[in-house]
Amino acid sequence: MTFDQITLFVLFAAVFGLLLWGRFRYDLVAFTALLVGVVLGVVPTKEAFSGFGHPATLVVALVLIVSAGLVRSGAVLLITRTLVDASRSLGAHIAIMGGIGAVLSAFMNNVAALALLMPVDVQTARKAGRSPALSLMPLSFATILGGMATLIGTPPNIIIAEIRAEATGSPFHMFDFAPVGGLAALAGLVFVALIGWRLIPERGDTGRKAQDLAEYIAELTVPAESPLIGRRLAELYPVTDKADLAILGLIRDGKRRYGRAANAILRAGDALVIEATPEALDEFRAALKLDFSDAQRQELLTAAGEGLDVIEAVVPEGARIAGRTAQAVGLAWRRNTVLLGISRHGQRITAHVRQTPIRAGDLLLLLVPRGTGADVAEWLGALPLAERGLTVTANEKTWAGIGLFAAAVIAASFGLIYLPIALGLVVVGYVLTRILPISEIYNHVEWPVVVLLGSMIPLGAALESSGGTALIGGGLIRLTEGLPAWAVLTVLMVVTMTLSDVLNNTATTIVAAPVGIQMAHALGVSPDPFLMAVAVAASSAFLTPIGHKNNTLILGPGGYRFGDYWRMGLPLEILVIAVSIPAILLFWPL
Repeated sequence: MTFDQITLFVLFAAVFGLLLWGRFRYDLVAFTALLVGVVLGVVPTKEAFSGFGHPATLVVALVLIVSAGLVRSGAVLLITRTLVDASRSLGAHIAIMGGIGAVLSAFMNNVAALALLMPVDVQTARKAGRSPALSLMPLSFATILGGMATLIGTPPNIIIAEIRAEATGSPFHMFDFAPVGGLAALAGLVFVALIGWRLIPERGDTGRKAQDLAEYIAELTVPAESPLIGRRLAELYPVTDKADLAILGLIRDGKRRYGRAANAILRAGDALVIEATPEALDEFRAALKLDFSDAQRQELLTAAGEGLDVIEAVVPEGARIAGRTAQAVGLAWRRNTVLLGISRHGQRITAHVRQTPIRAGDLLLLLVPRGTGADVAEWLGALPLAERGLTVTANEKTWAGIGLFAAAVIAASFGLIYLPIALGLVVVGYVLTRILPISEIYNHVEWPVVVLLGSMIPLGAALESSGGTALIGGGLIRLTEGLPAWAVLTVLMVVTMTLSDVLNNTATTIVAAPVGIQMAHALGVSPDPFLMAVAVAASSAFLTPIGHKNNTLILGPGGYRFGDYWRMGLPLEILVIAVSIPAILLFWPL
């Protein structure tokens, strides 16, 4: 071995040792390793930061921004309402979400499939009061597994088809991967839904329980032309149960109605009195297309085009608004702000929210022009609470958000446009249509994850260019000399999976496929089973967060550590090998 090869193998061993130890954060370890590699001369100085402009790094950052846009536009809420039920058991939820993700990823890029479903999964976990860590990793693995079944489902399959065309004159076709990849994916999904998620360590409850958050008394108004007009109030109760809120009554013509309100026929202008958390309130409003309590002010704010923020503020003694109503201080016309709700230590509020005198200690939920929250709170004399990501769902832009994303995915899937460019155009579209404000774009990127990827990609490229991966291939051929075909295939899959957990799956396929063809020629058999083994194994990167972009995407939102992946990933990789080897020998005989 050369000095460069020895140095890189030692450096990779040190990196993975430190990452598994977990004493230092993964981005610091990876970036330090990159700098050490440059200082030692094994990574060229001019290539040191090439990983930060690599398509894999850009895709991860862009997908996180696109996911935020899908949430803000209401697309995620639409999927949540129609496909997902937070009351389901965790195993059933994982089975349904994993099945949807696997089917989507078979016919679209698996990164795009995860981008669409990840925010749905996070919101469902939050509503169910459980950590998203328990379901995000199974979802990521399911979208990776689903891509194995078709030619376009994952890049390794496309590369393998091209290499087969060069070697034999005929490529693999769309569903040639289905007998092996489909069976492996099905077995993997069953394992993930029944057993795998139980192996994930839970890092605290990042999915906050709704009852732990402040619940506000708020009002939502039935707009003119609403499909709710003419329906009984009681008919809304199934929607309230799903959104986890309570309708306390109805205000009509300025009068609060109790008792028979459940049987009241809804009219335009009726105000529903609701007790809910801010998230539940926004979900219910977007689902039924209701207006806020001050519909006229809401319309003016929306027409201004700068966007809206929702803030929470507590009222101290001596505040301008203490002892007065929102209407009396001119909150709407002086500060362009709508009082959405009041939280008063669980006490009931019997008057209009805008006409309720505010007391010291009350929590206020305020709808403000974007970027003015601090100024409004200061003017009121209130103290803003720590920001926790409250947003106003722009449900009138739901189909625009979905359309932009779908067009990009379709164009990328058919090779009309490069995926990073397609995702970049979606981000630009979301900004131009004001689904996402440009001031928030970079807030949605998990920068430690970007640093991790940007640092590890040049190290992986250095390992390949130094001949380290070729050295592994040569040793593999010597190691398997004289072994039966099934054993050779098994060794090839194990080594390919190991490489894929360190390099990206595209680089692994390019390195492992020629080795597989060499092994087939040495045995005097067809290269097809060996190419199929490489295709499945290169996509089975389940041990680390850097082996596949989907695993990297969930690292931040799931609160995972580097060493968490192997707990479910190792038995899953063993299962994939156990299912794939007999399937390969059956469907692609030697």
